[in-house]
Amino acid sequence: MREINKLISQMESLGLESWAERLETQVDSALSVEANAKTPEWQKVVSELPVLEAAEIELKDAVRVASAVGVDETQQEELKQQLKALMPWRKGPYELHGVTIDTEWRSDFKWQRLIKAIKPLEGRVILDVGCGNGYHGWRMLGEGAELVIGVDPSPLFYMQFNAVKHFIGDKNIFLLPVGIEAVPDNLQAFDSVFSMGVLYHRRSPIDHLYQLRQCLKPGGQLILETLVIEGDERQVLLPEDRYAQMRNVWFLPSSKAMLLWLQR
Repeated sequence: MREINKLISQMESLGLESWAERLETQVDSALSVEANAKTPEWQKVVSELPVLEAAEIELKDAVRVASAVGVDETQQEELKQQLKALMPWRKGPYELHGVTIDTEWRSDFKWQRLIKAIKPLEGRVILDVGCGNGYHGWRMLGEGAELVIGVDPSPLFYMQFNAVKHFIGDKNIFLLPVGIEAVPDNLQAFDSVFSMGVLYHRRSPIDHLYQLRQCLKPGGQLILETLVIEGDERQVLLPEDRYAQMRNVWFLPSSKAMLLWLQR
């Protein structure tokens, strides 16, 4: 609750009252047992994580926390088992007090390619849509972002984020267990808006682009990453079933079609 109150205060200072006033209700609904019966189990795991003082926190080149005092093998094994209770970990990797979370995706590889192609993030207010457990948000902070807000409707990813934040400490980054549908229209509040690996899961990709644009300040930057196919501006693939073993994949445009969508 303290984290939510802190975020509400920051939202109000940024002119986001229309979102701040409904935020607590949105989060309570998303974390209810009705929404996901396993949420109390995950909350218990996070609440029982050990308090370990950090001697070093690295966010620029990785997401890593090193201990101020030695964490012995027994403590590391106990911590490893606690973090395993929050599996599957998809985005990462993380290193927390000597425990490496070897995640399903190497999100650091994507970040290394991406950071060279976008505007510097120093001092920027950022929205990360479909952020998963918030891995890239930590890297955004490492690049000097002023504030990062991630949204992702998975309560498990929310718990993973809070497990990491438990060890990293009070940084200006927040994850909300909601989808972009919970973000009010026409905010025009963010310097940078990220949507990575989301567009092809949307049944209406054009509506998603409108939602993203409405979140941006005039002159802000949209960072959009999605799967594409070869072809001209008329080529769009609608998979019959799974695509690359993924469910819920709807539209895969060519690069030229993607540019046309953005221009429209």
